[in-house]
Amino acid sequence: MRKLKGLYEALWGVLVLCLLCCFPLRGVARDNAPYLPKKPVVADSILDYMFHSASIYSREVKGYKGDLYLKGHLKVHKQNRIIKYVPSMFRLEKGINDYFHESISELQYTAPAIYDRKVRAISTTFPSTRGQIFDIMDYMKFNIYAPSLMGNRILSPLNRKAQVHYHYLLERVEHRLGGELYCIRVVPRYRSTQLVEGFLWLSSADWTIRRMNLKGRYDLIRFQLSMQMGEEDTKYLPVLLNLDLNFKFLKNHLEMKYTGWMKYSSVVYRKPGEEWIVKKTNDHNLSNSYTLSCDTSRLVVERDSFNRIRPIPLSAYEDSLYRSADERRLKREADTIKAEPTKLKKNMVFLGQLGDALISSYDIDISKVGSINCSPIINPLLVSYSHRNGISYRQVFKYNKLFHDGRLLRIVPQIGYNFTKKEFYAKADMEYIYNPRKLGSIEVHGGNGNRIYSSVVLDQLEQIPDSAFTFDGLELDYFKDVYVDISHNIELCNGLKLGTGLAMHWRYTKSTPEVEARVRSNYNSFAPRIRLEWTPGMYYYMNGNRKINVGSFFPTFMLDYERGIKVLKNSGTYERIEGSVEQIIRLKNVRSLAYHVGAGMFTNQSDMYFVDYAHFANLNLPQGWNDDIGGTFQMLDGRWYNASSHYIRGNLTFEAPFILLYPVTRLLSFVQKERIYAGALFMPHLNPYLEFGYGFATHLFDVGVFIGNEKGKFTSVGCKFTFELFNK
Repeated sequence: MRKLKGLYEALWGVLVLCLLCCFPLRGVARDNAPYLPKKPVVADSILDYMFHSASIYSREVKGYKGDLYLKGHLKVHKQNRIIKYVPSMFRLEKGINDYFHESISELQYTAPAIYDRKVRAISTTFPSTRGQIFDIMDYMKFNIYAPSLMGNRILSPLNRKAQVHYHYLLERVEHRLGGELYCIRVVPRYRSTQLVEGFLWLSSADWTIRRMNLKGRYDLIRFQLSMQMGEEDTKYLPVLLNLDLNFKFLKNHLEMKYTGWMKYSSVVYRKPGEEWIVKKTNDHNLSNSYTLSCDTSRLVVERDSFNRIRPIPLSAYEDSLYRSADERRLKREADTIKAEPTKLKKNMVFLGQLGDALISSYDIDISKVGSINCSPIINPLLVSYSHRNGISYRQVFKYNKLFHDGRLLRIVPQIGYNFTKKEFYAKADMEYIYNPRKLGSIEVHGGNGNRIYSSVVLDQLEQIPDSAFTFDGLELDYFKDVYVDISHNIELCNGLKLGTGLAMHWRYTKSTPEVEARVRSNYNSFAPRIRLEWTPGMYYYMNGNRKINVGSFFPTFMLDYERGIKVLKNSGTYERIEGSVEQIIRLKNVRSLAYHVGAGMFTNQSDMYFVDYAHFANLNLPQGWNDDIGGTFQMLDGRWYNASSHYIRGNLTFEAPFILLYPVTRLLSFVQKERIYAGALFMPHLNPYLEFGYGFATHLFDVGVFIGNEKGKFTSVGCKFTFELFNK
């Protein structure tokens, strides 16, 4: 009866999902369709020329170097106290609504998608140069002919495969000496964060884009970008741009208007028959594409120094913003010589700082020591709900210290609480990279792990036939776990990493006569461990002494071996072996395919042990969209993770826009990503366990719906909900 009820719930879940995703398009699509002016459509022959030329021109530029000058004016139209708690937001002054910002950068591009930017000089009226909410690097990736824009987020209207999502209207034709200039209006068939609208000016002389003016929306920002392309050697690249960004969030409205000029020092074109470097060469060192990052010259921040290198003079209004900022700075400096604050005022300041810590991310800079980054103590971004684990919360602290020679010290303490299971978790991860050129590091991990039952239960499980198997009625004596892992890691050669170390566990449970009759109340383990990880064809670059891996076209292979030996009191012997193959394949048109195949086993046991796999474990604390939702089983009962001495698993995730949810309504226009999940698990009493799921992401949250299938029967349906605001 219980299985029939589970199947009934699963079918209802599938039905509700289908009704949500597949409602009719007629009559509804117009609710979210942009206005379509009465203009003639562009002839198919012109579109064919445009699409064909874009596919060629997207690979014409092999690389370039140049200087980028940007100036931006921030206008605060409306704000309240919430704005100060937006992560990565510029710190605003009370009562000041206009700010000005300038920068001069060196920009280097290497095909197909390596962008290296080094900021040489900054001049600003902001109280601090920190703040990345208007980081425009994604808008500055200048291959406008690529199939996707903004760092693989938006489908380009120049992509032939994306034309099904756009209308192409002929606005007008301008006659020039070299041929016609077609002004093409691009209108998306429905509003979506993956689509843009605007105008393209297409030259019939060589079918290049001469100008463009596009607008769209992503996350909480509406943008409008216009570009003027160069002539002759720079005809595929922009030389002038204007960018208007509007940020609206909970009655806050900020607008940043950027103007940029690009001066190219060199442009390298692909020779006929020549492929891009990362697809052709056997040399995986891409340091030449990141030479700007290796330059350690001093950043120019003084106003007088910036005035000498500014390529274009300021307007009278822009100069007045600087003068106003100077007056405010002088006033602040004068206020510092006033009397010491009273005890009451100090307490109020402390309470204000405590309030900031409660609901905003904050950084503590310690000169010559390092920096501490703390996530908010009260933060919905770190709260999640899942059908299996209920409500859980996680708090993360981060300490980083980068030494001048490339060595790095990273300490990440975390605490968490699962409200459904009423369990508290704490752990600390420490990594010291002492040899950055060979990725040589020492790692220490410690904390309390999941509650787990012993191998005595496995003996009971083996006696139960599959047809009558259930966890109900079993004496599951759960042990609490405290662990410490110490390891040393080194890269033997490019892409091949070796890790050696020790894994120690102290497991205990409440001692009662009933428990002591079955098992001891304390068990320890001491296990040397070796881990090999190999990624063939790993591309990398050197930033000074630091080796930074970029990625590979091949999967990552992993083998992890651990052997328990009798060293600590109440310890036993065992062997744990796990292996896996995983890869994320970036496809065209803003799509990706990820897979993970793994297996593990415990063997050579001489005493009671604990089936605690390192790469197949129950996660009780919030994990992000890109952390665990595509690589674990969301509906699997947590007791199964320790129920077998061996397992084989596989997970597959496909991510793309417009899988099921076409943005036919304004509500659905906020959907940014969609995913389809599939997973299979093979272990005793569960041959096989299958899980299927569907999820979508918005700029506010992510949702996934999952269905579990045990031995050919649907047994469970559930969902997972995770906040992702400002966290992508």
